Amino acid sequence: MTDTPPLLVADTPNLVDQYCHGLVREELGLATFEARLGRGSPAQGTTFFDSRTGFAVRRWCPPLLGLDPHCPPAAYLARRRELGVLESGRRLLRAGGIAAHLVDTGTAEELTGPPELAATGGTVAREVVRLEHLAEQVADTSGTAEAFLANLAEAVHAVSTTAAAFTCLGGPGEDAASAGAPPAPGAVRAAAATWLAGRAAGGRLAGAVLLAHLCWVALTTGRPLQLHALPGPRRAVALTAFAEATAGLGTDVVLLGGGGPHDHTARLAALHPHVYAGIGPVDPYGGPPVRDALVGALERAPFGKLMYASGAGGLPELHVVAAREFHQALDEVIGGKIAQGAWSARDGRRVARMIAAENARRVYGLG
Repeated sequence: MTDTPPLLVADTPNLVDQYCHGLVREELGLATFEARLGRGSPAQGTTFFDSRTGFAVRRWCPPLLGLDPHCPPAAYLARRRELGVLESGRRLLRAGGIAAHLVDTGTAEELTGPPELAATGGTVAREVVRLEHLAEQVADTSGTAEAFLANLAEAVHAVSTTAAAFTCLGGPGEDAASAGAPPAPGAVRAAAATWLAGRAAGGRLAGAVLLAHLCWVALTTGRPLQLHALPGPRRAVALTAFAEATAGLGTDVVLLGGGGPHDHTARLAALHPHVYAGIGPVDPYGGPPVRDALVGALERAPFGKLMYASGAGGLPELHVVAAREFHQALDEVIGGKIAQGAWSARDGRRVARMIAAENARRVYGLG
C-alpha cells in the first residue's frame, strides 16, 4: 500500500533538453511538413503521418493549436498556416513541457539558433558546439596544417567560454586502441595535411584521427563533451576505451544513446564517475520507445547519471512529441514503482526531477 497515489504526468517537472536542434523559419506546405516526420520514403500512396511519429503529432499537437486530438492532417496544417509559423511555434513550444534547450548549432540546414528558440519557447537556450562544424569553419581560413591545428585549438577554447557543451557526431572512432589515448601529434599533423590538401572550401571533416583529436582538445576546456553512441559492437568497444581513458581529467562525457544502445551507455555511466547517459529518442524518427530505454537505464545506472535528450529539431511538433512521451514514460515507469510499493512517492518524484532537469542543470551549469 502506497502513501500517496502514483506519480501523475501533471506532477512531473518541465524538462531540460540537453540535446536538440532549432526550428525551420519558413512556412511549410503539406508535402514539406510530411517529409519532416520521417526519414527515407513512405509506401506509395501513404505519408509519414502514418507512422509512430505522425500519430504522436496528431495526438499531442492539435489541442495546443485549438483543435481536437487526432484531427485529420489537412485540418491540422490548415490551422498551422492560419496561425503562421511564428505563432504556431510559440504555442507549441510554450505548452510542450520544456524549461531549457541545449541546441546543437552545427547542422547543415539553416535553423533557428538558441536566442530565437528561447524567444519562441519562453525558455532558456544555450549552444552545443558541434566540433566537426567548428573545424570546417576554421579550415576555411587556415592555409597550412600547422595553422589549422593552432587556430582550431584557439577556436575550441574561445567558444568554450559561452557554450554549454561540445558534441561530436563521429566521436573517438571505432578502433578501441586509438580511442584509448590521444592521437600522436605527428599523426594529427599528417591527417590534417591530407584532409586540407583534398578539401574544397566548405568540405566536410573526414578522418578518424582528426575526429579523435577534436574530442581530446574539447576535453581540455572542461566543458561537457557529448558523444553519440551509435549502434554496433566496434563503436561500443571504442566508447568503453574512451570512457576509461578520460577518467580523472575533470571533464564530463555524456553518451547520447540513439538507435538502441541505451543499455551500454547506462552501464558506462554506472562504471565511471565522469560519464553520464542521455535518455530519449535522440533520433526522434526511430530507436526503441523511450519507456523501454528508461526502464533499462534505471536498472543499470545511478539515477544522478541520467538526463533527458530529445534530438528533436526542424518542427516544433517534434520537440512537443519527444517531451510529452518522456513525461509519459516517467509517469508509467516511476509511477508504476510507486503503485507497486517498490518506491515511495517522495522518492519517485525526487528521481523524476533529477532525470527531467536537475542532473542536466548540475552537469551543464545552468543554475
